[in-house]
Amino acid sequence: MQPTATVLVYSDDSNTREQVRLATGRRPAADVPQVEFIECATPAAVMRELDRGGIDVCVLDGEAVPAGGMGICRQIKDEIFQSPPVLLLIGRPQDAWLATWSRAEAAVTLPVEPVEFAEALAALLRTRALAQA
Repeated sequence: MQPTATVLVYSDDSNTREQVRLATGRRPAADVPQVEFIECATPAAVMRELDRGGIDVCVLDGEAVPAGGMGICRQIKDEIFQSPPVLLLIGRPQDAWLATWSRAEAAVTLPVEPVEFAEALAALLRTRALAQA
């Protein structure tokens, strides 16, 4: 297992980014690596970090402005070869179909519920590790 996993967190709201960090802790589950975060507040920063490489999972805020995470997710899936899996933060459960449209691998509702979020993130980290093995 690799020593750390890199998780990109996109939200224009620093409180949302903090919720993600706190819900994750150092490690979202015992069988996945410790997590290092890269925080982005703009879509341009997200694309710049993805171009650099080394991102294991993206957590995108679907409620962010001016560009929501759903649109950015779709752009990532269209433009980034072998893009990392995406965990989308959605405003309400009824938006799950939009998460599917955006091609996100998982979605959880805001505000971040720590156990649900950690389980979803750990599942994506496991999937990513299997794909890279």
